[in-house]
Amino acid sequence: MVPTITAFKWVPEFARGFVRDIRARWAFEEAGQAYAVDLVDGTYVKSQTHRHFQPFGQIPTFRDDKVEIFESGAIVLHICETNGVLVPAEPSARIKAVQWLIAALNSVEPWVMQLAVVDIFEADRDWSSSRRPKVLDDLHGRLKDLSDALGEKETLDGGAFTFGDLMMVSVLGGLRGTAVLDAYPNLAAYVARGEARPAHRKAMSDHMASFSDEAAA
Repeated sequence: MVPTITAFKWVPEFARGFVRDIRARWAFEEAGQAYAVDLVDGTYVKSQTHRHFQPFGQIPTFRDDKVEIFESGAIVLHICETNGVLVPAEPSARIKAVQWLIAALNSVEPWVMQLAVVDIFEADRDWSSSRRPKVLDDLHGRLKDLSDALGEKETLDGGAFTFGDLMMVSVLGGLRGTAVLDAYPNLAAYVARGEARPAHRKAMSDHMASFSDEAAA
């Protein structure tokens, strides 16, 4: 079967360009691999049918003739390693790419998401405005560490763009539309380079084209 991922058929405008199926799409495009997309709605992802494959009721999921998996990091890693793309050939370089993929998801994304929580998802809560300065302080702490680690390099490890870079660029892309990265010119340039890759542009175009406003009715 053609590798297939799940993605939402509709999300509010503020979420478009940020839903995590973009990561799988980007990896497919880097690999030049054809894939299919099952467009689903919020009711379906919370159903027991979907939870059989994704117990937390989220997207994306991935399936092909050999595996059924969830979590965007696992999916990206599987696509890249199956196709031999964005994967360093030398074992120590490969495990560093794995390290950065996990760091993007564990050491950076939770702080990025906290800003989205106070600014969007729970902006109407009494505590959101008073919590925001602490959220920003914590986020800037992580971004400063990452900025220092990147330095003047064009990629996280200074070599070819890897699946670790793909994931980090995607996570930092969660700050698109804010001014947060303005304080870190090297990170802003790093994200711009990643998002300028033809594979990312194609993936983003397909991601955005998938949304049907009729589905909101």
